Amino acid sequence: MRHQTVFTACSLVATTLALLMASATILHAGDRPHGPPRKTRSSVVGRRGMAATSQPLATLAAIRVLERGGNAVDAAIAANAVIGVVEPMSNGIGGDLFAIVWDAKTKKLYGLNASGRAPAAASIDRFKQLGMTSIPSFGPYSWSVPGCVDGWDELRKRFGTKSWSDLLAPAIDYADNGFAVSEIIAGDWALSQRGLSRVPTSAACYLPGGHAPKAGEIFRNPGLARSLRAIVAHGRDGFYRGPIAEQILAYSKSVGGLFASEDFEKHASTWVEPVSTNYRGYDVWELPPNGQGIAALQMLNLLEPYDLKALGPNSARTLHLMIEAKKLAYEDRGTYYTDPEFAQVPVARLISKEYARERGKLINPDHANDHPEPGKLAEADTIYMTVVDGDMNAVSLIQSNFNGFGSGHVPGGLGFALQNRGCLFALDPTHANRLEPRKRPFHTIIPAFVTKDGKPWLSFGLMGGDMQAQGHAQVICNLIDFGMDVQEAGDAARFRHAGSSDPTGTRARDGGVVFLESEIGPEVRAALKAMGHNVSAGGRGGYGGYQAIRIDVDRGVLTGGSDPRKDGCAIGY
Repeated sequence: MRHQTVFTACSLVATTLALLMASATILHAGDRPHGPPRKTRSSVVGRRGMAATSQPLATLAAIRVLERGGNAVDAAIAANAVIGVVEPMSNGIGGDLFAIVWDAKTKKLYGLNASGRAPAAASIDRFKQLGMTSIPSFGPYSWSVPGCVDGWDELRKRFGTKSWSDLLAPAIDYADNGFAVSEIIAGDWALSQRGLSRVPTSAACYLPGGHAPKAGEIFRNPGLARSLRAIVAHGRDGFYRGPIAEQILAYSKSVGGLFASEDFEKHASTWVEPVSTNYRGYDVWELPPNGQGIAALQMLNLLEPYDLKALGPNSARTLHLMIEAKKLAYEDRGTYYTDPEFAQVPVARLISKEYARERGKLINPDHANDHPEPGKLAEADTIYMTVVDGDMNAVSLIQSNFNGFGSGHVPGGLGFALQNRGCLFALDPTHANRLEPRKRPFHTIIPAFVTKDGKPWLSFGLMGGDMQAQGHAQVICNLIDFGMDVQEAGDAARFRHAGSSDPTGTRARDGGVVFLESEIGPEVRAALKAMGHNVSAGGRGGYGGYQAIRIDVDRGVLTGGSDPRKDGCAIGY
């Protein structure tokens, strides 16, 4: 079956900021089971700087910061602030942030965990007394402290060169004066209309005239502009100790939330060491838990013994192996991943080649595993963006509210929704990811990076909840095993396996469901079913949003790719 995907593409010519928008068609050939993907557009190339985000206005904001002398970190913060205005269902200052930074001076990677913690008043007993067996995904009980603004502050203090005023000016301008809503974002906005309409402050902010703005309509958010100005005036304390925190706390009290001033005053981000595995000579880097990044490393370790290149991209055999690797990695994810400040996570063991060899024995090359189990150990909606500057400093950054518009609650007139990451805690007191006061919940959002021979090679990510780690592994295999370029690697059709376990302790026993994009043809689907996979006929969405920049340090050339499943683009100059 054939269908069309409309996308935008843009590039920067010489030193101008002429944004070129175009449309193209992806033809999905069901009769081509594992041939090379048809590129949706050419890769973007540049030498002096590059940015790739899911919305062109955010990409453009990053480029303007670079042209005005800012570095990659400055540009990433500016772009993140803009995308919080123009793609508000996916991210914003009510959410969390993670980043990996390559610093060209020290030739080293730095990891930032800017995720927030549960309120001190939150406990399993409290939720049990309310008759809950799980934390609802909508409403004030799903809140954790937003970490985004403190994350910006940490990045800026350590690596940045520009003032808050410089960095937040583009976002304030779009919030005050409005922007034209882009097509895919408009569709996502409409999906949240019903939930937003149930909360008066949320409807007043995000449903002007009583409905979600349509593509091409102008949307303004004066409340968010005021909040951003408070950050310019007071820095990160304007959010955690000043007027923004005060309004959040007053709103929390009015709707029965658990926030207290101490939750905000004590919030702090954490600098962490990225962890890696070597996949066919390339070092693939992720951040350790409480995120799910090491699941991608576990998948790659399980796949490395197989000659995927000979099997071909998106062949039934390749997909079968990837799906089986995903099941095993995600069983460990649902069992062991948690906030390392509360329980030891055996990261070194989980991402070791030895452990992969043990786990790999469970992969049957001819049949699906419908009862995957976690390993036995001796030790106990989102946006992604990347920016690289002319000095080859690079930022891989991901930021999210979790579900669309997070908890669905906009506190007062602040102009942003509070995230619902707290709903990912388990209420099982024996589970590693159990709810505890001031604990960080399990996180799906993960930035990634690849180095080769100690040099930066790729800054990339793929947003989309549970899709992210399995998407990372697919992209890496596309690049390294199948020799795709940075745009092809994101264009290629993906699988998404749902189930069979999750970080709240729920474990299905049916092997889960496999969703396939339509370019993967009927022969492959039939072969996977014959191997015992539960292949769904549906699944048009949910395959993530990829952005990447390939870094060639020796030639001084940057090559960018951007996912046609999103509104965004890469720009290089």
